[in-house]
Amino acid sequence: MTRTEAGAGDAGTGPGADGTTRPGAGPGATSLDDLAARGPVHLIGVGGAGMSVVAGLLAARGLSVQGSDAREGAGLAALRAAGVRVHVGHDAALVDGVGTVVVSTAIRATNPELVRARELGTPVIHRSQALAALMAGRRAVAVAGAHGKTTTSAMVAVTLAHAGLDPSWAVGGTVLPTGGQRAPDGPATLEVGGAHHGAGDVFVAEADESDGSFLAYRPWAAVVTNIEPDHLDHYGSRAAFEDAFVRFAERVEPDGWLVACADDPGARALADRARAAGRRVRTYGTTAGSDVLLGDWSPSEAGVGHPGGAVTVREPGSEPVRLELAVPGAHNALNAAAAWTVARLLGVDAETAARGVSGFRGTGRRFEERGTAGGVRVVDDYAHHPTEVAALLRGARPVAVGGRVLVLFQPHLFSRTAAFADEFAQALALADVVVVTDVYAAREDPDPTVTGASIVDRMPAGADATFIPDRVDAARAVGRAARPGDLVLTVGAGDVTELAPVVLEAAAQVRDR
Repeated sequence: MTRTEAGAGDAGTGPGADGTTRPGAGPGATSLDDLAARGPVHLIGVGGAGMSVVAGLLAARGLSVQGSDAREGAGLAALRAAGVRVHVGHDAALVDGVGTVVVSTAIRATNPELVRARELGTPVIHRSQALAALMAGRRAVAVAGAHGKTTTSAMVAVTLAHAGLDPSWAVGGTVLPTGGQRAPDGPATLEVGGAHHGAGDVFVAEADESDGSFLAYRPWAAVVTNIEPDHLDHYGSRAAFEDAFVRFAERVEPDGWLVACADDPGARALADRARAAGRRVRTYGTTAGSDVLLGDWSPSEAGVGHPGGAVTVREPGSEPVRLELAVPGAHNALNAAAAWTVARLLGVDAETAARGVSGFRGTGRRFEERGTAGGVRVVDDYAHHPTEVAALLRGARPVAVGGRVLVLFQPHLFSRTAAFADEFAQALALADVVVVTDVYAAREDPDPTVTGASIVDRMPAGADATFIPDRVDAARAVGRAARPGDLVLTVGAGDVTELAPVVLEAAAQVRDR
C-alpha cells in the first residue's frame, strides 16, 4: 500500500522565532526529494537520541548527511559507520555549503551553526519535519503519550519485524537485538541506535509530544498510551497539553486507526471523542469494555535474571491469546497489548503477533541490566516523571526477589522538579533506600530555588532518603549502602546513566572489606 506524500508535513509549518521551521506555523512541507535536491543535510546535535535516528535514516535513504555534536560518544561512532560525517564541537563554518539544517527544540537560537544558517538563508527545519519526510509513502505508526512511548514503539517495531513486515523505525532509545545480547561481531544496537531502514511499507515512530512536534505527522495508526500532563513548561496548561493530543488524533489518515489505552482517563476520553467524530478506534486495557481486554499480569516466578511475566489479551468474539514478556511490570503488559493490537490492525494473525511481542527484549535505558558486583545488581532506567518512577519501582519489587530496592534518582529539569516534587516524593517512597542528586538542567537555565532537596524534604517521615548534590558522591553513597541481594536502580533522563560503574565499584569495595 502506498501512502500519500502529503504526510510529509501538511500539518502546516513555517519559520519560528529562531528561524527554524516548526509544526503548526504555516505552509512549508518538506519532502525527501526537496532535501536531496538542496544538497547535504546538516544536523546540529546529531548525537542526541532523536537526532541520531533521523541522521541514520536519511543516510540510509541515500542523502548526503553530516552533523555536529558537543562531545564524542559511542553514538557518533555508529553514525560514522552508517556514512554520516560527524564533527565534534560546534563551528559556524560547518554549515557553509549545506542545503538544509536540521535542529531539535533543544538547540538554542544562539548556536553558532544556527546563527550562520540564518545569515546565509539556508533552510532550517525541525527534526520532526525531517522524520515526517521519511515517513511519507509508508503506513506510519506514530506512538505518543507522556509515558511508555519508547518501549511501546520499540515493541511494535520488533513485533512487526518478527512477523516478516520488515518495517522501518525511529525510536528514541536503543532497540536491543532479539535475546537482548550484543551481536558477537557487530554493534550492540540494530544499526544506528533506535533507527532501522526496512524494505517494508510500514514506518514505526516514537512521536514526541514534549514540544508539539508530533503534530507534524500524518499517521495511519496513532497510538496514545496515556495523556497525563507533562511538559507544562511548553504548553502552559493542562488544557493546552490535552488539546495537542486531540489535534494529533485528528491527523490520523481517513482509513487509519486511533489506538488508545482505556485504563488512562485522558486516552479513554480521546477515544470517545474520536469515535463520536466517526473515526476508527481500537482501545486496549484492563478496563471493562476495552476492545482488547487484558487479563491479570503475572510476574515471572523464575527470579533474578528473569524479570518478565505473562498476560492474556482477548479481542471481541475470540479466544484469549497469551503474551509472554521478557520485561517487567504491569505497565509493560499494557505496552505489549498496544503493540499486539497494532500488529493485528496491520493484518498479522493473533498467534504470530503474540510471538513477536514475546521476542521483545527491551530498549536501552529501560530496565537495562548494567552489571553485578558484591552480590549487588544494578539496573538503569530512563524514568523521569512520577508515574514512570512509580511504575518502575512496582515492577522492580518482584525482580528483587526478597532483596531491597535502592534508587539513585537524578531529577530532570528544574520546571518538572518544581511542578511534581510532591509526586516524585510519593513515587520514590516505594523504594527502601533513596539517594537524590541535584537537578539535571538539560535545556533549562539553573534555578537555585529548586534542587534534589525539593523532593527529599517531601518524603514521608521515616523514609531512608538522602539528598547528595554531587552525582558521583551520590552514586558512591548508594553503592556503599547496598547489601548482597539488593537491586540498585539508577534513574533519570540525564547523565545518571553514566554512574552504574561507580555504583558497582562502591558495592564491590564494601564487599571486599
